[in-house]
Formats: sequence, C-alpha cells, structure tokens
Amino acid sequence: MGRVSKAQAQENRKRVVATASRMFREKGTAVSIADLMKAAGLTHGGFHKQFASKEELVDEAIAHAFDEQAAAHSSAAHPAAAIGEHAGEHEAARRALIEDYLSLWHRDHAGDGCPVSGFAADLGREPEQAARARPVYVSGVRNRAARLATGDDDGLAQLCTMVGALVLARATRDDPISEELLQAARTALTESGAGQGEPRLRTR
Repeated sequence: MGRVSKAQAQENRKRVVATASRMFREKGTAVSIADLMKAAGLTHGGFHKQFASKEELVDEAIAHAFDEQAAAHSSAAHPAAAIGEHAGEHEAARRALIEDYLSLWHRDHAGDGCPVSGFAADLGREPEQAARARPVYVSGVRNRAARLATGDDDGLAQLCTMVGALVLARATRDDPISEELLQAARTALTESGAGQGEPRLRTR
C-alpha cells in the first residue's frame, strides 16, 4: 500500500480527533487506542504516525469538543443561540440552555454532549493530563457559566447544578430518580416553575 498524501494524513488525523472526542466523553479516556482507531476506520499502526502519545490525543480531543460546542452554540440552529439572536432575550436563551442541557437526549448522548461534564471525571483522576488540558477546560467552564450569568450572578453555581444533575442522572439512568434529578435541577434553575414539565426529549 502506498503512502498516503499529506492532505489525506491531515484528514485522518481530524477523523481520529473527532472520534476520540466522542468516545472519551461517552466511555472515558481509558478507551484503548485499538478500539479508537477501529471506530475511526483506521489501522492501529497509523496512530503513532499521527500522535506522539495518547495524552496528546486527549488534549486535542478536549479542545475539539469545546470548539464543536462553541460552533453549535453560535449557530442559529441551536435553540439557545436562536432565541438569543432573533429575540435578544438573554433570559429566554438561558432557559433554553438549561432545558437543552438537562434533557433526556443530553443524558443519553454523552458522546455528543457537554465536554464540561464529559471530561470532568477523567481530568479529576489524572493530574498530569489535567495540567496539560487545564487552560482549555477552564476556559470552556467559564464560557459555559457566562452564558448562564444573570445580573450579579456569574453563572458558576448554576453550572455546578446543571453538571451535577446531569452526572447523577446518567449514573441512575435505569431508575425513575434519574428523571427526577433532571426535573429538580430544572425547577431550581428556572425558579418561576416554568421547568416543572417533563424533561425535554431532544432530537437531532
């Protein structure tokens, strides 16, 4: 088999990073390189031609996840962004973000979900990896909180509530308390009672 072109090599690298970003959020960074490359449709040996180490890939996967989320949030197709752009109502956009975040879809699709919750456990367990990824991760946390901020509230406590509820809901997925946790967080964050309906089923 001949050598791949530089353009193809770059495309393969992007595919590995995107695949890793999803798999790491869904299954954790303990996913093996063999399984990752298989999911990306590439050979195991090709990994070492693209990355110096798995740690390097984890760093890139985290950055990719935050970039992907930022792009989604800036798109008019995203509920929160659409409301904020067309109606100019920050509170409506904040509520849309809360409902989107605490939805059954988000609970059940960690691989396509928020990197704040998706990478928190792994970075907490791996100090060296956390040190490498910290600037990107911290920036992502602050940006997410800023979208929730209201008045003198910087959004950090709201973000903690959302992330905590999501993590607990995923851990208790097969029990009714899972939806109760999402509901409790939505109600607490919306205060007015607008979040008292069933957790929203999001589709794509």
